Amino acid sequence: MSSFSPSPFLRYALVGDALASGATGLLLVLGAGALTGLLGLPEALMRAAGLILLPYAAVVAFLGTRATMSRRAVWAVIAVNGVWVADSLILLASGWVSPTALGYAFVLAQALAVLVFAEAQYLGLRRAARTWPAAA
Repeated sequence: MSSFSPSPFLRYALVGDALASGATGLLLVLGAGALTGLLGLPEALMRAAGLILLPYAAVVAFLGTRATMSRRAVWAVIAVNGVWVADSLILLASGWVSPTALGYAFVLAQALAVLVFAEAQYLGLRRAARTWPAAA
């Protein structure tokens, strides 16, 4: 795997993603019971999503703080973010859950935030590609 020195922009996009994912993960793990009535989302679903987000946040934070990064690792983060956004929209469209209006807003808002992080990571990676040697 080829590695590169990331720009501050890409670092911020990764670390911001890690912080937001970690905070959301903690909220969902610790507050799923309290949020169920407000959001109309199943407690088990929210807790499971939170448990997925916590290790994801740790991995992305680790990646975002390295002096050099693997292009494949950054692409993997972007891909996982894309899957998260798609899954969020599928969840709402599928009829598997019956969220409240606030629940719809919550799912859409977090999906939009994830999409923004993915786009920022993609732009940061694209900018870095211009500085890679041709052989990399």
